[in-house]
Amino acid sequence: MPWLSILMGVPVVGALAVSAVPKGNDKLAKQLTLAVSLVVLALTLVMAFQFDPSGPRDQFSEVYDWIPAFGVHYAVALDGIALVLVALAVVLVPIVVLASWHDADRPEAKRSVKTYFALILVLEAMMIGVFAATDIFLFYVFFEAMLIPMYFMIGSYGGAQRSYAAVKFLLYSLFGGLLMLVAVIALYTVAGKGTFMQPELIGVIKDPTTQKWLFLGFFIAFAVKAPLWPFHTWLPDAAAQAPAGAAVLLVGVLDKVGTYGMLRFCLELFPDAAKFFTPLVITLSVIGIVYGAIVAIGQTDMKRLIAYTSISHFGFITMGVFAMTSDAGAGATLYMVNHGFSTGALFLLAGFLINRRGSQFIADYGGVQKVAPVLAGTFLVAGLSSLSLPGLSTFVSEFLVLIGTYERYIVPTVIALSGMVLAAVYILWMYQRMMNGPTAEKVKGMPDLNLREKFVVAPLIALLIGFGFFPKPLLDVINPAVEQTLTSVQAPPFVPAVPATAEKKGAGQ
Repeated sequence: MPWLSILMGVPVVGALAVSAVPKGNDKLAKQLTLAVSLVVLALTLVMAFQFDPSGPRDQFSEVYDWIPAFGVHYAVALDGIALVLVALAVVLVPIVVLASWHDADRPEAKRSVKTYFALILVLEAMMIGVFAATDIFLFYVFFEAMLIPMYFMIGSYGGAQRSYAAVKFLLYSLFGGLLMLVAVIALYTVAGKGTFMQPELIGVIKDPTTQKWLFLGFFIAFAVKAPLWPFHTWLPDAAAQAPAGAAVLLVGVLDKVGTYGMLRFCLELFPDAAKFFTPLVITLSVIGIVYGAIVAIGQTDMKRLIAYTSISHFGFITMGVFAMTSDAGAGATLYMVNHGFSTGALFLLAGFLINRRGSQFIADYGGVQKVAPVLAGTFLVAGLSSLSLPGLSTFVSEFLVLIGTYERYIVPTVIALSGMVLAAVYILWMYQRMMNGPTAEKVKGMPDLNLREKFVVAPLIALLIGFGFFPKPLLDVINPAVEQTLTSVQAPPFVPAVPATAEKKGAGQ
């Protein structure tokens, strides 16, 4: 069963079908998009239950010659890390579709409603492909192709500064992509294997200097995509101007390609260079954690505030990746998933508030919980998840990253802890200004979440709470892939992440 080809093909066919919907029948285009995204989600769940964590690393593998003269293949497969990220993408897409039901209806939008929803489906296919690709050239194609639908979603359906934000997003991403293309071609030439297949290139580059230059080519591209400080400046503009649904996919999924690439390509292909640059990357990560949190505190725009919180959170993820310990690696991967859910919920709820009030500025709100208690309550849960409150899923991720990093880098870990304190400041202060206090005049009469919006938020809140108390299903899938990654960089012996270890001890007693 060519699962991955089907998962990519269904949304592409769906996008074509949506594009063919007669003009003016916007409701049908939306319904068709939602149906296709739900079919992709159902197929992914069926595939995921067939994944064997104790089996081979790469499963559901498909390999076909694409450009034989250059050793380029259409090669896709999933390990545990890629599987959970694909699952993140296909879970978020139907939620985004339902949340974006009226995003493209605004008169200032330049393109048709059906185009917006067709772009979402095209983007879904690209997101699945980039996590599944095991041929480096194919990965690069998906890596760049993702830019196209997101560029149009921001540039045509975003806020007042949408053109500036879309161009800035595109230019930064293209700069990183061009560096990676040079590194990909150089890797192919220096390796001399006549192939771009990633598993066959592991351990091939031996020369330390060559490794360092190739590592930098890949790493800078991934750092821009992540975004890691100081390559982050495009994100606040893009996230603030993008429609809420597009912002969710941008920060929740597309940015994870950067941290996934660091884990899958930088560490495995260039292990010696990764070790050489680890002190620098850890330093940049810690700066990003503190910088993102401090700047978030000073924001007056709620969407920019959420974007800066993500810069801080990505610092934790990259720190966990380059700590090269089992707990930190598992925590970083889990953080990628949980950050997508928590930040996705915040962006969607911010979008609901903006649609009601017509403003992104925090000062234009006040006393929302008195008139819209469900909206305020779900916003609080999502915010508490963002600050890693125990009992919510991001706490498990952040705890594993800090524990794993502390094993090797005590001082950076201690400094990074300040990010947790600052997170409480920017989240709770934002909530206090927007939801508490006297009810602002233009907030009076604000409707609470309707039934559609409750269906949008409920799955995300359930996942944040569920994985907060029981992360083991995800860690059981992630741990073996992290083990094999650390083995390829000759890290210390693998020890499963904390929750799984605790369970084994309990069983022994």
